[in-house]
Amino acid sequence: MEQIKTEGIKYAGSKLKLIPHILEMSSELSGVNSVLDGFSGSTRVSQAFAQKGCQVMANDISAWSEVFGNCYLKTSSSKSVLKEIIEHLNHLNPVDGWFTAVYGGDEQDTKKPFQRKNTQKLDAIRDEIDRLDLNIEDKSVLLTSLILALDKVDNTLGHYAAYLSKWSARSYKNLELKLPYRIELLPECQVIRDDIFNTVGKYSFDLAYFDPPYGSNNEKMPPSRVRYASYYHIWTTIIQNDKPEIFGKANRRTDTRDNFTGSVFEEFRKNKNGEFKAMDALRQLVKKTKARYLMLSYSSGGRATKEQLIDIIQENGVLLKVKKIDFKKNVMSYLRSTNEWAANDDRHLEYIFLMEKK
Repeated sequence: MEQIKTEGIKYAGSKLKLIPHILEMSSELSGVNSVLDGFSGSTRVSQAFAQKGCQVMANDISAWSEVFGNCYLKTSSSKSVLKEIIEHLNHLNPVDGWFTAVYGGDEQDTKKPFQRKNTQKLDAIRDEIDRLDLNIEDKSVLLTSLILALDKVDNTLGHYAAYLSKWSARSYKNLELKLPYRIELLPECQVIRDDIFNTVGKYSFDLAYFDPPYGSNNEKMPPSRVRYASYYHIWTTIIQNDKPEIFGKANRRTDTRDNFTGSVFEEFRKNKNGEFKAMDALRQLVKKTKARYLMLSYSSGGRATKEQLIDIIQENGVLLKVKKIDFKKNVMSYLRSTNEWAANDDRHLEYIFLMEKK
């Protein structure tokens, strides 16, 4: 299979390692030209399908996912023009602004996501981007470049709900913007920021790929405490540059509190029938999606079980294939015709389910 290159941030829901398997399974299908990436996140899956020549629709409810989508899936100005702007941004004088006051730290003021020298650059660059007369695609390229650069100098384990108590080695590096990896894509792709149920109600596809959060199966840590909006609140603030009201030790946006945000797919409570609301939502999503083929990713650490997913699939179509992947031991196996696995399931595993709808 040809090499596909994607780009993105450190992301709890990243499917970077799954992309070769997703593409391999989809390549065995006929007539797949239009693809929905229903929970596009950092857009790596969208990027991969677009580079394969598919007409991709990237859908997500987050502002930062929309920006990534506009950067990687929409073509606009030439590389030379964008490089010139990035060079200008890199040479701006540092500024003590809102980001430095809230998220910048020094040797004594640790447990912050960035060192002060880098938030000073962030303050200067972010305000300058707003001052430039840019279309939405070019602005998205610059914002993506800024987020990628910050991701390389952060003081976190990959999310922004908490920060390291001692400065990470990479946090000492200097913030430097670079042009994101973009290629000309044919046919043209679409980027939508909307609730997934609205999107599947309006459009139809050859293949729909879904990777909903599912929620944690750790009863001591309900997933309402680790919603994606709270994990990546800084990216939202950088994109909107709205200097929001904040709370808590991590200085999260108040609109990421549990009673403000959260997808139904992150819901840990059960309905009156004793079923997890997240699984009921997935059942409705599979049922309402107008696509010939559906592909679902699932981690064994999620709230759902593979048996529940198989039941939902078989209610709405035919299960064509399931791939089970153990990244720790680099072991893969397929579901036998007897619905039994060749290996036991007591490890942290990833699954990819492929179905054809009725």
